[in-house]
Amino acid sequence: MNWDQIEGQWQQMKGKAQEQWGELTNDDLDVAAGKRDQLAGKVQERYGKTKEEAEEEVDRWQRSL
Repeated sequence: MNWDQIEGQWQQMKGKAQEQWGELTNDDLDVAAGKRDQLAGKVQERYGKTKEEAEEEVDRWQRSL
């Protein structure tokens, strides 16, 4: 699934993101709004990861969809 599809179906994808990253709040996911860089930033912030680690996690999540 590409990011255009994820962004277009964000309301449905929010649940899958919440399963992957349980520490992200609904507000975090609303702010991300399906934007890859915003989601990676929230993962980085909540989990104390480097930017590269967070981006790689988001990429792995995208590939798993």
